[in-house]
Amino acid sequence: MTSLTVIYTGLFYFATIVLIGGVAFRIYEYSRTPAPLIIPTTPAPTTNTGVAMRMAREVVLFESLFKSNKWIWVFGWMFHVGLALVLLRHIRYFQEPVWFWVEFLQPFGKYASFMMIAGLAGLWARRFLVDRVRYISTPSDHLMLALLLAIGMSGAMMTFVAHTDIVALKAFALGLLTFDLQSVPGDPILLIHLALVALLMIIFPVSKLLHAPGIFFSPTRNQKDNPREARHIAPWAAAMDRDKA
Repeated sequence: MTSLTVIYTGLFYFATIVLIGGVAFRIYEYSRTPAPLIIPTTPAPTTNTGVAMRMAREVVLFESLFKSNKWIWVFGWMFHVGLALVLLRHIRYFQEPVWFWVEFLQPFGKYASFMMIAGLAGLWARRFLVDRVRYISTPSDHLMLALLLAIGMSGAMMTFVAHTDIVALKAFALGLLTFDLQSVPGDPILLIHLALVALLMIIFPVSKLLHAPGIFFSPTRNQKDNPREARHIAPWAAAMDRDKA
């Protein structure tokens, strides 16, 4: 086993622990954050079914973004749909045999990388070209977009420009899952791509990308608009009332 394999194996095990542990901890924090008031963005549903449907439209279609800014919605939807297809395509590296629907998605995921890159480019350009967005943009915003763009471009290069040893790469990925370590291919673009992915996994729990799980805990989206029909009492307030009683 080469030193390069040892380094990348350790890097991905460390990144996986940080990603899973960090996201789990943040979700725990979100779940414990009190919501003392009914504050859904109106017009809002008044039933649990309506809240579920609204949340589904928000997650899948970005409904509120579509209503507020069509151009941002186009680039944001392109990026997220492209990213989803690319991630689903990558499942093949961790399976043997590969599920039939993963095989079916391969050509779509292959070209979805262009959609992902175009969406990211549009979102990044917005931070330079729109005055009010440029004013509130921080270095971390630019660095995160640059990291995602570098991941997308390096992945596309391996598909369309400089092919890597897919068989060896899959053996390395399967070895990570089964703790049967295999040598990582030494292609420079692949090594850069893998290092960038590991970096993204490490910083994900402390980045703005946490809006992915965070949206499900947003009181402006997950609450019913029923303050006239039912009194809302936060758990901590209910506990104080019980103590006084």
